[in-house]
Amino acid sequence: MNNFEYYNPVRVLFGAGELKRIGEEAKKLGKNICLVSYKELNFLQPLMDKIERLLKEEGLNVFTFYEAEPNPEITTIARGADYCRTVQADVVIGVGGGSAMDAAKAIAAGVYYEGDLWNMVFSRHDHIDAVPPVKSLPTMMIPTLPATGSEMNNCAVVSNAALKEKSYIWSTCLYPKTSIIDPELTLTLPPYQTACAAADTISHVLEIYLNGEEDSDLQHYFQEGVMRTVIDNIGKVLKDPSDISARSHLQWAATCAINGWASPGDAWTPIHQVGHVLTSRHKVQHGASLAILMPAWMNYMYARRPERYFCFAKNVMQVEIKNKTQEEVIREGIERFRDFLGAIGVPQSLHEANITREDLPFIVEGVVKVSFGQDGMLKCIPPVSREDVLEVLKLAL
Repeated sequence: MNNFEYYNPVRVLFGAGELKRIGEEAKKLGKNICLVSYKELNFLQPLMDKIERLLKEEGLNVFTFYEAEPNPEITTIARGADYCRTVQADVVIGVGGGSAMDAAKAIAAGVYYEGDLWNMVFSRHDHIDAVPPVKSLPTMMIPTLPATGSEMNNCAVVSNAALKEKSYIWSTCLYPKTSIIDPELTLTLPPYQTACAAADTISHVLEIYLNGEEDSDLQHYFQEGVMRTVIDNIGKVLKDPSDISARSHLQWAATCAINGWASPGDAWTPIHQVGHVLTSRHKVQHGASLAILMPAWMNYMYARRPERYFCFAKNVMQVEIKNKTQEEVIREGIERFRDFLGAIGVPQSLHEANITREDLPFIVEGVVKVSFGQDGMLKCIPPVSREDVLEVLKLAL
């Protein structure tokens, strides 16, 4: 095992109906509340009305910044920070999926940040020029999507439309003070978003499972458990959207996939690095980008670490191994995984995202620009070259 240091101070209130506690919990953090959510609330509007009412019933002052977009823009973050300063907010609450929660985190840190907010972002892996924030307004997170895990980690992902880039802010100050994880809030999610969320959750642990350290027994069993939990429950939710038990399992799996438990000292997510470019250049939904890439990555990479892929096929996809070669088991596992993704209704090719062979070199350059290290490789085990990324993309067409 690798040496590691682990810290996670987030207080979690989990379970159906826990949203009712938002007022009393927010009151512990401050008086002036800035609610952050989406520019287009759609099916979330009744929820936001309820949250505003619950907060006001506790005598709190509520200000709303409903301006977050998918893959929140750094310009939106700057406007949100200005708004918080104007209304003298002392607490920021993010409500929604990863984009809304990440926007809330970045806005809360942006209130105190001096200079260009893009400087907070680790936007180049070949040299570290980011200056991460060191102070933030206290935040609460209310996830409505079982995917990103932003409710229990110290990361926010933001975009820069002018640069066509998407990358991370990492800082201890980004940990929420409290997160209310209420699976009832996912009941109105459309099926497609629910399915993409499942792909995102799986990818958070699958990438470490396949591309991280070999000597990580507990982590590997934990990662397998997260993946099996999603596979076992996503079909139940798509069949019966009111199945609160299955939704609870999906929600907690999503949180645990990326709160650090699955990856202490070992957190390589190379498929995400490629997926971010599909999002920033071609507006592919984040979970959909990962669904497209995962099987292609696996088909291209399995020969480099056959034992890892064999374990995935046997333990996660439950392939019968008797009278089969290792390669037969691996290939059947990958095909079962691809079939699973197709069955839940997520895209399976770049063609479905209107991406052509002519687009591939530009996507590769985008990945190299943001995510490749000083050695000219994408960090994982083993490291990946630009030629490798191109071949994966070809397989994903």
